[in-house]
Amino acid sequence: MKHLILTLAIMFSLNLLFAQQNSTIVLNKPDLERGLPLMKALSLRASAHEFGTKEVSISDLSDLLWAANGINRPDENKRTSASALNAQDIDIYVVIKEGIYFYDPAKNILQQAAKGDHRREIASSQENFAAVPLFLLLVSDLSRFSRGDGAKLLEMANIDAGIVAQNIMLFCASEGLLARPRAWMEKDKLREILQLKDKQHPILNIAISYKE
Repeated sequence: MKHLILTLAIMFSLNLLFAQQNSTIVLNKPDLERGLPLMKALSLRASAHEFGTKEVSISDLSDLLWAANGINRPDENKRTSASALNAQDIDIYVVIKEGIYFYDPAKNILQQAAKGDHRREIASSQENFAAVPLFLLLVSDLSRFSRGDGAKLLEMANIDAGIVAQNIMLFCASEGLLARPRAWMEKDKLREILQLKDKQHPILNIAISYKE
């Protein structure tokens, strides 16, 4: 009995330590040698209808995020995806069963933004998406644009989100991952969960998984 109690105590301590460490996840440096040639990836790009349930590895997630909107020219702080007025308005939130994490491309880390499984808020009424292991939520911060009015700002934000989404889709096609861009989600609930400001707008989410 003493051995059992000791074992359970050790397991509890390790789980607590793991949970604390998971508030910040350090990502791998991008592997610039991986993937298919661009034309081959374009030929395979498709929106998936069914998804697997296996969790995406940290190495694949690291490269996926860098491909989506990482910093590819550090001296100029420029990104893999273009943005109107170089506003770099698109932020990526990683939604997995353990919580929601903010992608910080400058530090190449994920920072926990919300605890708990919020995939149902992403899936919304399309309940078949609730079990998808990974979503990338694209949020535009309109305050980063140097000029433009309300309608124009949203137009630029939508275009910028589309550019990031295409980067994601091409990476997934290149690596044999299933992916689908979606505009459907519970935006008001997500705004509350992530404590977004008035000028931060959820634009798109991309469902992602391995093939079964």
